[in-house]
Amino acid sequence: MVSPARLSMRQVLLCGAMVVTLSMGIRHGFGLWLQPITQAQGWTRETFAFALAVQNLAWGLFGVFAGMLADRFGAFKVLAGGAVLYALGLVGMALSPNAFLFALTAGVLIGAAQAATTYAVVYGVIGRQIDPTRRSWAMGVAAAAGSFGQFLMVPVEGFLISGLGWQQALLVLSALVLLIGPFAWGLREPGFQSGAPAPREQTIVQALREAFRYPSFQLLMAGYFVCGFQVVFIGVHMPSYLKDMGLPPQVASYALALIGLFNVFGTYAVGVLGQKFARRKILAAIYFGRSVAIVAFLWAPLSPMSVYVFSAVIGLLWLSTVPPTNATLAQIFGIAHLSMLSGFVFFSHQIGSFMGVWLGGLLYDRTGSYDIVWYLAIALGVFAALVNLPVREAPIRRAAVAQPA
Repeated sequence: MVSPARLSMRQVLLCGAMVVTLSMGIRHGFGLWLQPITQAQGWTRETFAFALAVQNLAWGLFGVFAGMLADRFGAFKVLAGGAVLYALGLVGMALSPNAFLFALTAGVLIGAAQAATTYAVVYGVIGRQIDPTRRSWAMGVAAAAGSFGQFLMVPVEGFLISGLGWQQALLVLSALVLLIGPFAWGLREPGFQSGAPAPREQTIVQALREAFRYPSFQLLMAGYFVCGFQVVFIGVHMPSYLKDMGLPPQVASYALALIGLFNVFGTYAVGVLGQKFARRKILAAIYFGRSVAIVAFLWAPLSPMSVYVFSAVIGLLWLSTVPPTNATLAQIFGIAHLSMLSGFVFFSHQIGSFMGVWLGGLLYDRTGSYDIVWYLAIALGVFAALVNLPVREAPIRRAAVAQPA
């Protein structure tokens, strides 16, 4: 077991929140670069969307391995390495002369960086360092920090693009993201500071075999696929959708900022509710609520006010799936392999993200409209609501296993 010594809850939440604020705040603004980059480079929207789709897929794939490393050797080294990769990826995104290098840097490199600097790694620290009675609440605080990062950083990114140009704006962000390193220092866990892996009752193979055979794990993965599809499609393509519909560019910046602001309240509230109510029902309500919000948005006459109302409502539901999903994983399987299992569930989320952002660009180029993808997002929300209802949240019963060598 990990050493009984623990970091203070205040330190974990402060440093974890700042890491997530920077990492998630920057990535939530990438949709603002779609039109400046495609117009400057002469690329189609599908080219840009494909790079961000690769980013989301790489994030999910590398998230599995980042989670394994963080569970075995601690979060600090993973977070610090991720900060460096993030900075290099932003520089490459600014300077890539062709679509291949853009997909490699904005896609693979930044995706790997996000895997190492976001929820799976930070939630592993929270799971190990904070008492189970406050774990859902603490995860809600961390998710709220990511939302506050969106509220804070998206307008900043819009300001940088308009004031410095899209390339210089990315270079400024590449320097800013390195601040993750100092905050990661505050997440150095006592049980990992010797550099030796912490002993655990299950091997990685045993933990994975147990999880993938458990129906509730599969259902959580299915729901998270939908979460990724919806939020990344909206986050990346809504700015261009609004501009296509004749609204001023600042409406999109304000809309994304409002999503971030209201999700601060949404994720925090869900973290609190997850301590009192069945998290499977909370997740079902979130997914169904998203579908209702999208239907209302598409039916209502489009105006800046309708956009802001939609952004506020969808913001309450935006990342609010994160605390109950991860708290449920911790409740079912325990904390020893929490970052890794969160990484696998998040990989499903990122496959959905890949499909949402790529299909948005592909179908727009083919049809001149985002309508089909909006309808898919509605249908998938209903599906996710239904598959989360049968999830069993009770701790899994397992036979005693031999200690790994």
